[in-house]
Amino acid sequence: MSQSNRDALNPASLAFVEALYASYLADPAAVDDVWRRHFEAWANGGRLAIGPSFKPSSLFNPPASASAVVPLADIDAAALQRRVEMLIRNYRVRGHIMARLDPLGRVGELPPEIDPAYYGLSEADMRREVSAETMPGARTLGSVIERLRNTYCRSIGVQFMHIDDLAVREWLQRRMEGSQNRLALSRDEQLRILTKLTDAVIFEEFVQKKYLGAKSFSLEGAESLIPLLDLAIEQAGAQGTHEIVLGMAHRGRLNVLANIMGKSPRQIFREFEDRDPELQRGGGDVKYHLGYAGERVTATGKVYLALAFNPSHLEHVNPVVLGRVRAKQDRLGDTARRRGMALLIHGDAAFAGQGLVQETLNLSELAGYRVGGTLHVIINNQLGFTTTPEEGRSTVYATDVAKMLQSPIFHVNGEDPEAVAQVVTLAMEFRHTFQRDVVIDMYCFRRHGHNEGDEPSFTQPLLYEAIRQRKPLREAYLDHLLKLGGITQAEADQIAAARREQLEHELSAARQEEFKPPARPFQELWQPYRGGAESDVPEVLTGVRRELLQGWLVGLATVPDGFNLNPKLARLLLAKREMAQQRPLDWATAEALAWASLLSAGYRVRLSGQDSQRGTFSQRHAVLHDAKTGETYLPLRQLFPQAPLDIINSPLSEAGVLGFEYGYSLGYPDGLVMWEAQFGDFNNSAQAIIDQFIASAEDKWQRLSGVVMLLPHGFEGQGPEHSSARLERFLTLAANDNLQIANPTTPAQYFHLLRRQVLRAWRKPLVVMTPKSLLRHPQAQSSLDELAQGRFLRILPDDQDPAAVRRILLCSGKLYYELAAEREKLSRRDVAILRLEQLYPLYPETLRQALAPYAAGTPVIWVQEEPENMGAWRYLRVTQGDKLLGQYPFAGIFRPASASPATGSASAHQLEQSKIIQAALAG
Repeated sequence: MSQSNRDALNPASLAFVEALYASYLADPAAVDDVWRRHFEAWANGGRLAIGPSFKPSSLFNPPASASAVVPLADIDAAALQRRVEMLIRNYRVRGHIMARLDPLGRVGELPPEIDPAYYGLSEADMRREVSAETMPGARTLGSVIERLRNTYCRSIGVQFMHIDDLAVREWLQRRMEGSQNRLALSRDEQLRILTKLTDAVIFEEFVQKKYLGAKSFSLEGAESLIPLLDLAIEQAGAQGTHEIVLGMAHRGRLNVLANIMGKSPRQIFREFEDRDPELQRGGGDVKYHLGYAGERVTATGKVYLALAFNPSHLEHVNPVVLGRVRAKQDRLGDTARRRGMALLIHGDAAFAGQGLVQETLNLSELAGYRVGGTLHVIINNQLGFTTTPEEGRSTVYATDVAKMLQSPIFHVNGEDPEAVAQVVTLAMEFRHTFQRDVVIDMYCFRRHGHNEGDEPSFTQPLLYEAIRQRKPLREAYLDHLLKLGGITQAEADQIAAARREQLEHELSAARQEEFKPPARPFQELWQPYRGGAESDVPEVLTGVRRELLQGWLVGLATVPDGFNLNPKLARLLLAKREMAQQRPLDWATAEALAWASLLSAGYRVRLSGQDSQRGTFSQRHAVLHDAKTGETYLPLRQLFPQAPLDIINSPLSEAGVLGFEYGYSLGYPDGLVMWEAQFGDFNNSAQAIIDQFIASAEDKWQRLSGVVMLLPHGFEGQGPEHSSARLERFLTLAANDNLQIANPTTPAQYFHLLRRQVLRAWRKPLVVMTPKSLLRHPQAQSSLDELAQGRFLRILPDDQDPAAVRRILLCSGKLYYELAAEREKLSRRDVAILRLEQLYPLYPETLRQALAPYAAGTPVIWVQEEPENMGAWRYLRVTQGDKLLGQYPFAGIFRPASASPATGSASAHQLEQSKIIQAALAG
């Protein structure tokens, strides 16, 4: 048999055998004697035996009856080597199944393909010499199998053969098989692990004793997380990482804050004491949701750490963390993605069960969202509250969703701290080398229930009986070290005593000293910005000189010589050049000019969303495509080559991408950070990000954000899913000036609104109801002078003579143009139409100024397209009552209350719309 034929053999060798059999049929002498005898027997009614016909009973001691295969005495060295290679490969693919991952002792069933008997290998063959390139020193079959067992079937199981790149797989193989997946630790390193385990254990014991029954979401049963994080941070520092943003849910959070993040135990105990209710009235959050930031000194320097605040929506912090890391990298010009790192800590049930995990993983290799690889650590409790893995997932492992990435998944027994050390060392090396995500699945258990007040034996009696019998991890590891002779009992006792003494001191101080709210470290970036009430922040002028706008417009409408424009786009650019002279501007042009004005001043502009480069409604065309070559051209980039600009087509994800952009806004307060929904109601899929972060973060965590949400909104007969951005939900969330909610009706208003968001020192999320039909409405246009002068107006006045007005219509959005057209048709000079451009915050003084020209007692009618139970009506009715400012009778016109936002019939829509307009102008 030729060498090429030998090289083609692999565990899925059917194709090889078929090709060999075809060669045999053409010329029996063309194949080896062994294969020829196989094929002769096959042709005479026998069977081709390439494995045993029974399920092997033992992994390493095949039964004597394994005679269904051809004896190896009849097979030459090359054939032996081929079978050994198949065995090696199957260990790499399937060895994890037999790894001793579960601290409670459960082991998977033997896969037959890693049984030597499957290949006809007997005990007598173990002394035969074979070749194993990645296993130095392993020369015999027995030593190769021992090396494979040690590498893949001890306390570490690895899934990496799904990675397509051969070079990456070989990189992993050399590092794992060469070391047998075991890290050689010095005495100092072992002592450090013991110290960190002691810190973890003593902290939990202390809290349990001092605050009996209080919720802390103890780390007990998973204490190896603390040395794991300690090692990861040390290695990150050695690799040149300057900042790490961590995200995690509740379990072990207090322990991580105290023993990794450097938060003072005194401060944690003060939170347990809960003696300062005045500081938390109407706000704040529970102690195991809080974030923290600080510096950690490593062997190679300082690393800045930030633990992101997190709600009970467990995995929703994931994209937020990635966004924060990307913003830090972009701010530093770190295009190599080396200086910042994301570290996410998950629960096993949440990692398998929550779709946002997949959305976040999908961002990892996308250019607009890459952070250079995230380290994922799963605290695998093997239980989700009371739900078993069999009830909670359809996969073998909680991590199987991560196989969508070209990244290894390391499963490790959390009660083998030295195996954990090996895994985190290799994982960090992999991440640094390939800049990809990497997953550590640390098997452990919960020593208590879901929380300290829960009784887990109600639902898992056998499991918790086994857990009660487990020796604490620190004791087990100490026994191991004592046997090695590297440490004495006295040294270990001293470590524990010192930690207890420190915690007692911190508790005493927490109970005796006057509490002072801790300073927020490392927030220099946010010093120029403020939250609180909008009334405390002055307005800003947002106009831009006309000649600058004209010059940018010409640049936006110019493409390089030889660039082949689509004919329709050529007409669009021609129109933009005309806008630079005398033609009114449309919505997309005003938007582009707002961005240009900010870029020219050095501000970052970032927009991401589904199809945002072109625009859902083919309105933006921020990125042009050559009609013949497909090459792209970004006019804004050409105008401002050095300016920080990102216009990104996002994946088909709302929660993940909005979470990312929210996180990005936390790291870039001095930029315009926008997320655009394809249609406004798509924000439904990101509701948890909106509720738990965007609307409430300032109240809960004192964190500000200037993120902008662009939500196409308007009733145009496109059905219930493409009409409403659910304005009512945002108004319901609005309180204490936490949001800005606007529905601008002109390109100039939109221009000034975007500029105001950046130029004001007030940092609050901005929700913009953006148009669809108004994008090309002949009346929804603005002049260059309107962009050059003034600022955003919260209420746009009417041009009717106030003395003649007997009825005031108050509306928002595109409905204004329909009402105005009908008023013109009816020649109604006694009706004024005011546009409420900013719905929140809405102050009495703003209304007073807008209504001042009209006589007291003039009825004000709120007119909206939405059903009565949606839109702004109920919000306005509750906040304004039945008389605006106590002077103007207030009523509403709207569609009837409905469970669905809009009809699916275009003709029914028109009928409903006309009734609203007629009712508004009938009085």
